[in-house]
Amino acid sequence: MRKVVATKGFSAPLKGETIVPPDKSVSHRSLIIGSLTRGKIKISNFLKSADCLATLDILKALGCEIEFLNENTLFLNAQNAYKEPVSDLYCGNSGTTMRLMTGLLSAQNIKCRLTGDVSLSKRPMKRIIEPLSAMGARIKSNEGKAPLTIEQAKLNGIEYISPIASAQVKSALLLAGAQTRESATTVLEPHLSRDHSERMLKFFGSNIKIFRKDNLFGSTISYTPLIPKDLTVTGDISSAAFLLVAAATIKNSDLILKGIGLNPTRTGIIDVLKAMNADIEILSRNEISGEEIGDIRIKYSPDLKGIKIEGEIIPRLIDEIPIIALLATQAEGKTVIKNASDLKNKESDRIASVARELKKFGAKIEPTDDGFIIDGKNGGNGLLEGNCEVDCYHDHRIAMMGYIAGLISKKPCRINDFEWVETSFPNFLKTFENLQS
Repeated sequence: MRKVVATKGFSAPLKGETIVPPDKSVSHRSLIIGSLTRGKIKISNFLKSADCLATLDILKALGCEIEFLNENTLFLNAQNAYKEPVSDLYCGNSGTTMRLMTGLLSAQNIKCRLTGDVSLSKRPMKRIIEPLSAMGARIKSNEGKAPLTIEQAKLNGIEYISPIASAQVKSALLLAGAQTRESATTVLEPHLSRDHSERMLKFFGSNIKIFRKDNLFGSTISYTPLIPKDLTVTGDISSAAFLLVAAATIKNSDLILKGIGLNPTRTGIIDVLKAMNADIEILSRNEISGEEIGDIRIKYSPDLKGIKIEGEIIPRLIDEIPIIALLATQAEGKTVIKNASDLKNKESDRIASVARELKKFGAKIEPTDDGFIIDGKNGGNGLLEGNCEVDCYHDHRIAMMGYIAGLISKKPCRINDFEWVETSFPNFLKTFENLQS
């Protein structure tokens, strides 16, 4: 059902403590890599969102038994995985599901077909098809896009130099390589992309090695039986980013976010906030299930400044760029975002959609081939106008960006198709209501 949300403009401050949803990337992998243990495990703090449930339903169709104990805790029994499915495996809107499951299933002795919704069916899959095919996988596609038909094949390890830093490409190859018994698989990338797969494979006992070769970042994996272990998912820093930016830009806000994942390959948003002069600090650090975790405090930051964002930091904040673009509209001076052309291949073309929607608020933002040029306050008050309707293009991050823009605008706005927020942050509106009460 189509959901339309309205904001009133000039939000009340965000105060107090809160938690954010469990990490979407880690939740996907807890199921996928957990199933490779072929055992029984308990997964705590799992994100019960549309994307992660697509992964869950596929694993059930492949023979895994999954039972929820409560809203965010489940048991996974993969002793009877992977049976050949009786129908197509539907990935919904989830690129992570399709790409990682393709890597996993390419090494299984079954035939299956992965499908997705209209948006996912437009996204590029050649980036995983080509290296998996080099390993011996047999994958048929619709001109490099979904649906993907995977047929029985015997895989061999390869060394692959990825032209882009992509956690999904890397993870697909590592998942295939983890099941290839004759030879090791090595993946090299120009910058270090998020490393949740490597950490979780290591947590479950995989024979995986991480290294640096010249200017490339590498991972090598060879077959070893994985050990079933219970696992807890950290809080999602990509979801936290919307609260961090909201608190930094809404007057008198003072917010503490609890239990946030602080994996160094994901904390680019924190580095950017610090560089832009935000009042932010990490209060504590710990480790859980192979991932770093901690609490973050952020306060209203009236003296934000524009910066340049490019190079190796981009893979560490690629999903946060829409909300960073909004943050830049509230900074003094110019912000330039470069080397982010892969934004075009997300749930929407985020270069086009971010620029189009922020311009509706009166923001001075120009799209480029690989990012944005954003003129901030430049001596003015930096206020956005509002009085507009935001379209989200089936993209949860555009919808949430539009909502935050509406909170710091002079006039009300409407965000259309807000149901897409269920993809990653099901309690988004309730969280904000609780912090503003």
